[in-house]
Amino acid sequence: MQFVTAQSTAEAARLLAESGGAARVLAGGTDLLVQMKSGMVEPATIIDIKKIPGMMEITEEDGGYRIGAGVPGQMLGEHAGVVALWPGVVEGCELIGSTQVQGRCTMVGNLCNASPAADSVPPMVAANAVARIEGPDGSRDVPVADIPAGPGKLNLKPGELITSIFLPARPKRASDAYLRFIPRTEMDIAVASAAVSLELAEDGSIAHARVALGAVGPKVALVEDAARAIEGTTLDDAALDALMAACRAACSPINDKRGTVEFRTQVAGVLAKRAALIAKDRAGEKQ
Repeated sequence: MQFVTAQSTAEAARLLAESGGAARVLAGGTDLLVQMKSGMVEPATIIDIKKIPGMMEITEEDGGYRIGAGVPGQMLGEHAGVVALWPGVVEGCELIGSTQVQGRCTMVGNLCNASPAADSVPPMVAANAVARIEGPDGSRDVPVADIPAGPGKLNLKPGELITSIFLPARPKRASDAYLRFIPRTEMDIAVASAAVSLELAEDGSIAHARVALGAVGPKVALVEDAARAIEGTTLDDAALDALMAACRAACSPINDKRGTVEFRTQVAGVLAKRAALIAKDRAGEKQ
């Protein structure tokens, strides 16, 4: 096994392309090392990307923030600017693993694991976050929502890697929230989850919204019907009922030992309702 500390994204992309799928990228390593220890993967080459410029940085850009692929959850949670602008995204990232894991785990790693239950992905999708991808053919920007292809599968070409996530600027009266249900009080995998991002109009109604669900389908789902159900409303009971109904209609979960299809479907709607109310309250506080 080779261990290479890449010095540039071009070098990392070249190594990935030359490996023919036998290489793995190391950012935080909280998933990769567990997979290696359990025998799930046996990479011929491990490519450490943390020394590449920008990988461990959070930088302001066009009113938003660019999050390097190596930025750990703890660092993200301590960044006042990101917390103020996108609290729901930070909430999702901070639910990955334990306190110790938070010192290493990354949003990009969580995304690249391609789990339908990944905690950081629904709020990123609700935020309309964009992933920057570097590969043999150069760089391209792709919405985070389009990255997962299914459980354990990504829409990336051979030799491509995600180098950063861009969280865009937003109006003053706007915010987001993320909630999940787990059987235990902490350190568990979501049975169902929901993220809501919204903007308020001058009259306090919802001017624009995005709703994303996790753990209730083969990949995180952006539910446009749920967003339309609350846009133009003040989240009255009728709007919230329509939001929950749209979310439940979008669910296609599985039965497993942690939850039934019926339970996951019901809970997804409840979580979306609660997340929408939290996001509205947060947006209303930004005068």
